[in-house]
Parts: sequence; structure tokens; C-alpha cells
Amino acid sequence: MPQSLSLVIVHFVWSTKERYPFINEESRKSLHGYLATLLQDLGCHCSEVDGTTDHVHVATTLPRTLSQADLVEDVKKKSSKWFKAEGRSPMAKKFTWQRGYAAFSVSQSQLQSVVRYIQRQEIHHERISFQDEYRKLLIRHGVEFDERYVWD
Repeated sequence: MPQSLSLVIVHFVWSTKERYPFINEESRKSLHGYLATLLQDLGCHCSEVDGTTDHVHVATTLPRTLSQADLVEDVKKKSSKWFKAEGRSPMAKKFTWQRGYAAFSVSQSQLQSVVRYIQRQEIHHERISFQDEYRKLLIRHGVEFDERYVWD
């Protein structure tokens, strides 16, 4: 029987609803670890998860049996439920992710560069807001967007 082989690497970005700073210092590492575990359970090889108080970046492979939309929906739904149950943030019970997300293809040769970029989120956001970063990523990757619908 022939095999179906695939290596699709994706850089995902999504934020909390209305960019509310739900993800405090105490909860950040555990949330990022949980996101990585969810991805592994879905058959992904997660290279990096990091972010700040209001968003996350994920570098991972896409399993050949799931669409990116189904993968993100599942990860966001399960992690939101987990975050609320854990209650590690004062506003945890109201935690929710934004509806949308961005996904950028990553070549194997650029993966380590993307991983370093994701690891430097705290430093990066001392100089640039999430909204400005998001716009720049969309523009750099040639993703057409309408500003009216990017921020839910």
C-alpha cells in the first residue's frame, strides 16, 4: 500500500478576545505547555509556543489528517476550557480566544529563524504592539486583509 507523506510547517498566531491581557506571568508557561501537548496529541510536531499577555505564536507541523482550521479550532477550544478550569489568572473564568487566527507557511530552512522570533516575543513587544506586529506579518506574507474584520 502506498504511503501518504507530508511535512507542512505552519506559524500560527492568535490573540485573546479583544486582546485582553488574560495570560499573566504565572499562567503563561503552563498555558504554552498545554498548547504544545494538545498539538502533539493531534499528531503535530510542535517546535515552539510563546507569546505575551494577549496572544500566542505557534510553530508546528500540520498533520496530514487535519485541516489548519480544524486544528486551530480544536486547540483553541480545549485550551480555553482548560485555562478557565485552572483559574491561574484573576480573570480566568472570562478567558476566551479571538475567533480568527493567522497561519503562515514556513520552509524547513527557515524554521529555526521562526522559532527564534517566537522565543523573543516579550522583548519584541517592548517595541511594537501586537496589532502592529500582526499587520506587519500579514503584509510580509502577502495576506490580503480588511482592517475592519481583523480585530474581533
